[in-house]
Amino acid sequence: TTEIYTRSIVGSVRCVQETVSTQSTWDLIMSQLGELVLLIGDFHIPQRCIDLPEIFKDMLVPTKMQYVLCTGNIGNKETKEWLETLAANKNSAVFVRGDCDELPDLPETKTIKIGEFTIGLVHGHQAIPWGDLEALAAIQRELDCDILVSGHTHQNKINAYDGKYFINPGSVTGAFSTITNDVIPSFILMAIQGNQAVLYVYEIIDGKQKVTQTKFSKNGTEVQKDMPEDKKVEPVPEEKKSEEQSAQILFECLLTVSYTHL
Repeated sequence: TTEIYTRSIVGSVRCVQETVSTQSTWDLIMSQLGELVLLIGDFHIPQRCIDLPEIFKDMLVPTKMQYVLCTGNIGNKETKEWLETLAANKNSAVFVRGDCDELPDLPETKTIKIGEFTIGLVHGHQAIPWGDLEALAAIQRELDCDILVSGHTHQNKINAYDGKYFINPGSVTGAFSTITNDVIPSFILMAIQGNQAVLYVYEIIDGKQKVTQTKFSKNGTEVQKDMPEDKKVEPVPEEKKSEEQSAQILFECLLTVSYTHL
């Protein structure tokens, strides 16, 4: 009998990986999750931070997400190359230039279509005042996107404004910022199916991981709620467990913990 315990800690990664035993199970899970998009940025490695927090680094495993959208200020070539391994393929890792980036060939902005959403990507220092919704909305209108993903402030936020969505994944390393003294390490994982999006915001507060969930639809309304820290999914006996049942159990597990635990 395979027991699945859902925890917002590193052990869940191994648990889920061990339970996915066949390609058909994997395909069933992916069909329910939709397109997985990692929103991440403001590393500042090694200028301000040596590395990601260990909790995050252990969670973010290669090729389990369809897309990686990075808001810039990566820091070094090695970090960029690591990010490229997280996406399903190298071309699905999308980057923009931050105000501190010295890496060559990074664009100022990018747009990408995922599901029914057009997503714009920009570092965010171009919006003045920094983090101001109206200033960001001007960039959103210029890029003609439904969702604008930006960084720079090192503060994660999800806002609906004038019928569009504005997402900031914060700083994944918790790097120093001149904007705020209270920087919480964070990133966001977004699952898109058609015109629906579910976002999981991961933060490290007082050494512990916190996960919150936000749901919204294209031109719809956002709903946010706290994710439970612990949940046990009861095991199904092997003799009664079909591929579809296995996929459903794992799906429930991942909803509680993290899509990145695949």
